[in-house]
Amino acid sequence: MTQSQRSPCLRVEVVASPSAFRDLRSEWNALVSRTDDQVFYRHEFIETWLNHFATGKWRILLLRDPADCLVAALPLLHGWARLHGLPLRQLRGAANSHSGRFDLIADEPEQASAAFLDYLADARDWDVLILTDLPRQGHARTLEQVAGDRGFPTGRWCAMQSPCLMLPASWAELESELSSSFRANLRRRRRGLDALGVVRVERCSDSAERVEAGIELERQGWKGRAGTAMAQDADTRGFYTDLARVLGAQGRLALWALYLDERLIAFQFGLEHRGSYALLKPAYDESLARYSPGQLLMAEVLRDAIDRGLSQFEFLGEDMPWKQDWRPDTCPQDWLFVFRRSASGRMLRALKFSLLPRLRRITRSMHR
Repeated sequence: MTQSQRSPCLRVEVVASPSAFRDLRSEWNALVSRTDDQVFYRHEFIETWLNHFATGKWRILLLRDPADCLVAALPLLHGWARLHGLPLRQLRGAANSHSGRFDLIADEPEQASAAFLDYLADARDWDVLILTDLPRQGHARTLEQVAGDRGFPTGRWCAMQSPCLMLPASWAELESELSSSFRANLRRRRRGLDALGVVRVERCSDSAERVEAGIELERQGWKGRAGTAMAQDADTRGFYTDLARVLGAQGRLALWALYLDERLIAFQFGLEHRGSYALLKPAYDESLARYSPGQLLMAEVLRDAIDRGLSQFEFLGEDMPWKQDWRPDTCPQDWLFVFRRSASGRMLRALKFSLLPRLRRITRSMHR
């Protein structure tokens, strides 16, 4: 562990081994519960992610107060990467497309940002810090502000607009917000599916067999043809399998299935935490696309969530037309870049956020 010398009251520690991180579980989750209590920030989610996706070196920055209480954390990966063709030593938030979102976890974000930036200013093994999929108003916004105040070149760009639906008090109220054509399509497609056989919906909170069936259903669709299905990558498959086991034991897993007779035709891998449902993985039988089995299952999931008093449904990922059918709001998620406080850092910032965007605009105007 490394200790910061900048503050007599706070100290930065660095955890870089699985066993040391495992020992943090209780106080890590206590910190998450005090700050922004989301399932994606909890110890068990991040530990499962590290076990499957952290192929290189990783380090977790911790901040402790004089009473040795954990008051902030920032999980990072370390390695080489290319920025517009230039090889750089990169510190990157421990997150990817399977993470939902990422953020600085801190009781006092400004205090934590200052301490972590002091640590990074002394470290000589990085050129750029990249934090991905940050909620627009999350704690990393403070990190960006403090970095700018201290002379670190920074930049931010919006990576996606992620749909999120605030759930009303009743299914009837939600239906009233949907377009009449979409409501009619749902009814018509359900009648068409009913004519083919017995349709049933099941929900369970812990089933390895259900997870495997959902993984196989996804593989049979367009993601399988594109080579991006869970089944086609050992780390991705292992992540979802282990996540189901760990969070299923805690009652946070929601596996939904729509069957036609005994045939699985739609599936959702969801997580529930503190009144919120997060959809990590949907899949459906594309041979029955004319009946929209994925949307029919979505209607059942939303109806159940409302009946049980959940407050929001997070579609996660990019905004898509099928998500917009449910009239959600969209929440921006950003990427934050912090460069070294040096001439090379200023040059890299200018290249990324000024020179190359300007060149692309000129190129586009020349081809009009």
